[in-house]
Amino acid sequence: MEAIETKIGAYLARFFPGHTLGAQEDIFSLGFVNSMFALQLVNFLEHEFEIEIENEDLELDNFRSIDAMRGFVERKRPAESSAKQGG
Repeated sequence: MEAIETKIGAYLARFFPGHTLGAQEDIFSLGFVNSMFALQLVNFLEHEFEIEIENEDLELDNFRSIDAMRGFVERKRPAESSAKQGG
């Protein structure tokens, strides 16, 4: 879903002026992420996409790139919708 990728890319661009992130670029290996920014990123994803990120979701692979975050959000959304409907 391109809208998710676009929103994530736009958010990240605010913090990395002068560098255009590719969808598969690893933001951790590029040295762009510290612990404070990681918390901000989790908060952004939760609020922007109305998902709840659990402790078990806090794996670097879910947040390494724009593509990884898009996939993570897409996986979380259906699970959240099913849980809300069933409960």
